[in-house]
Amino acid sequence: MTDIKFTEDEKAVIVRRIQLYFAEELKQDIGRFDAEFLLDFFAGEMGAYFYNRGLYDAQTILTAKMDDLSEAIYQLERPTEFRK
Repeated sequence: MTDIKFTEDEKAVIVRRIQLYFAEELKQDIGRFDAEFLLDFFAGEMGAYFYNRGLYDAQTILTAKMDDLSEAIYQLERPTEFRK
């Protein structure tokens, strides 16, 4: 896995959300530099956990869709004297 990188626009939105969280929930002001530092820390240290969870969720959805597809194909089978 490569490092998690955000566009400048994405980073600006996330940094602003971090600043708002600190202001509203913790009643503390946090500057842009500190918020970016915190974002970089969490992306580097925790990002893989969220990334992996996304992969597991995608795999679960894909497996369910493949099961649906297998069932749909089975429904199309015509009866013959041979069975699998």
